[in-house]
Amino acid sequence: MQNVLIVGAGSGGTIILNLLLNLDFMKVKAIIDKDEQAPGLRIAKEKGISYGTDWKEFMVDDIDIVFDVTGDDAVFNALLASVQPSTLLIPGSVANLLVGLLNENDRFIRSMQTQMDRQRLIFNSIDEGMIGVDRHGTIDFINESACMMLEVSDSYALGKPIHTIIPESNLPKVFKTGKPELNIELVLPNGLEIVSSRYPLLTAEGEAFGAFAVFKDVSEVVQLAEEITDLKSIKTMLEAIIHSSDDAISVVDEKGNGIMVNPAYTRITGLTEDEVIGKPATVDINEGESIHMKVLQTQQPVRGVNMRIGEDNRDVIVNVAPIIVDKQMKGSIGVIHDITEMRSLMKELDWARQIIRKLEATYSFSDIRGTSMNISIAIDQAEIAAKTVIPVMLRGEPGTGKELFANAIHSGSERKAHKFIRLNCSAIDPSIMERELFGEAQHESLKNRRIGLLEEAADGTLFLDEVTDLPISTQTKLLDYLQETSIPLSPDELTGTKKARIIVATSKNLEKAINDETFNMELYYFLNRLSIQIPPLRTRKSDIPAIAKHLLVKLNQEFGMNVETLTEEALDSLQQYDWPGNVRELENVLSRAMIYMKPGTTKIHDTDIKRSLSTNGEKTGEPVLPEKSTLASIMDEYERSVLEKALEEHDGNKSLTANRLGISLRSLYYKLEKYKLI
Repeated sequence: MQNVLIVGAGSGGTIILNLLLNLDFMKVKAIIDKDEQAPGLRIAKEKGISYGTDWKEFMVDDIDIVFDVTGDDAVFNALLASVQPSTLLIPGSVANLLVGLLNENDRFIRSMQTQMDRQRLIFNSIDEGMIGVDRHGTIDFINESACMMLEVSDSYALGKPIHTIIPESNLPKVFKTGKPELNIELVLPNGLEIVSSRYPLLTAEGEAFGAFAVFKDVSEVVQLAEEITDLKSIKTMLEAIIHSSDDAISVVDEKGNGIMVNPAYTRITGLTEDEVIGKPATVDINEGESIHMKVLQTQQPVRGVNMRIGEDNRDVIVNVAPIIVDKQMKGSIGVIHDITEMRSLMKELDWARQIIRKLEATYSFSDIRGTSMNISIAIDQAEIAAKTVIPVMLRGEPGTGKELFANAIHSGSERKAHKFIRLNCSAIDPSIMERELFGEAQHESLKNRRIGLLEEAADGTLFLDEVTDLPISTQTKLLDYLQETSIPLSPDELTGTKKARIIVATSKNLEKAINDETFNMELYYFLNRLSIQIPPLRTRKSDIPAIAKHLLVKLNQEFGMNVETLTEEALDSLQQYDWPGNVRELENVLSRAMIYMKPGTTKIHDTDIKRSLSTNGEKTGEPVLPEKSTLASIMDEYERSVLEKALEEHDGNKSLTANRLGISLRSLYYKLEKYKLI
């Protein structure tokens, strides 16, 4: 048991007191404050804890820990001189940091637990068995259907090597090869016959981190087929099985005309029996050849074909087998397994991961490219700024990379695990700016109050871009926030809280704004203590090759291309241009050059650059962009128009369109869905 003395019974001391009262291994011996009405002293009276106004009376030998939350350096120094060598003296700033970290950790754990519970509910509601392994072949998830088929509990299976539960499992092989295995028959250790499909689990970068299998019990169907000999009974039983199956089933005759479909087929394809029965087998296909016709021609089964079918372009896996009676071909039967929902769940998981990444800083100092003197000085200053908590001012022309620097400073600081929030002050209505920053409160209930960005970023960093566009009244309140040790959470209550780290940026003349009385002079001096000037691209043209190489990696990911480099002539053209739009304009020019390139080309040539540096015969240095447009919106509009034109030229044929644009069919479908062109 650790004996604790708390010096300071204000808001900070009260928080620490309440925390320690819930810990079994710590005992508060006393709490001290000069103000006899301090809230911490009132709690001590109620709890029967010793209290007073002079800490010296309570500084005895059995005190193990002393919390100083007075904020008074003189008190801290006096305590430091008085405590025993074996007594730990903790300043209030450290104590508040520990409390904040504990509370944040608890909230994060509860959030992750909720997500895991939802995912577990989804997996357990699926009829098919599902089991997954990590890179070491250890089972890391299993649903209830799989437990029932394997006759094991999830608590027993989790953490076991897969071969302990399923000796003949090929999941470790699928992880190593990265290749799926579809519709493989397997007999489980308990004798249950299943059909299993196995898939590698890949990151967004294509790296395998595990594998999973989906399997169905087919033993009942096989047993019934073996026991029933009467033709009519077989027909009746097969029809019942087909109609009760969750998988879509279609049957065609020897000529390839439909003779039977089940309700699941209608649900997946959107086609009724009348639209299929008696019609050719190609009626439900949007792209590709008919697997039914291929099976009828070869008299061999075809398994694991990925296709898109129906009005909704559903992703399916198709298995088709011939129907042979007395050695004569009578038709074929196809089983269509809808994997749209599974892929939808994977997309949702990817989206959740993106949200988590967005809560963190996107860039680091390694993303700032260049070795010229001006940019090296700016980087050195930014690295120093990352080690401090004082406000930082970033100055530079539009497109020089001020947001990149702000991200890097956050990533290099002790706050990197917390939120990085950006607010473009020029894009927010001035009438609501104050509410966005400081939030609002409802007097009836603090639980319903809307918090501001300063409070949301309390443990992290708030980046105010184009800070000169802040209304003058908001500037004054921001100055008060920066100068005070705490901010009010509501008009009726003042509670201490950790402050956000502030980084501001501007492309405008701050000194002129002060002279015009549109920017608060005191706020200027407060923010300008650490000012970093980011040089324009025209002053560091020697850095262009390194920047261009870095941008190619990013643009290849966005466009689904594989452009490796630029020719020397292309780099010369880039270095001869003055870049009024700075790095942002360089990215725009490279983007347009890649769009204009011929399919399959891996190198940007001088002609591609010169074509991108002109628009309708005018130089890009002249204003040609719409006033309110951003680079992202312009590129999206242009990419959409290119996709529409390519589809029109190839009469909607997506395979030819993908070949023409030099991208994969999968990338094309992603872009068509993004711009709602399908």
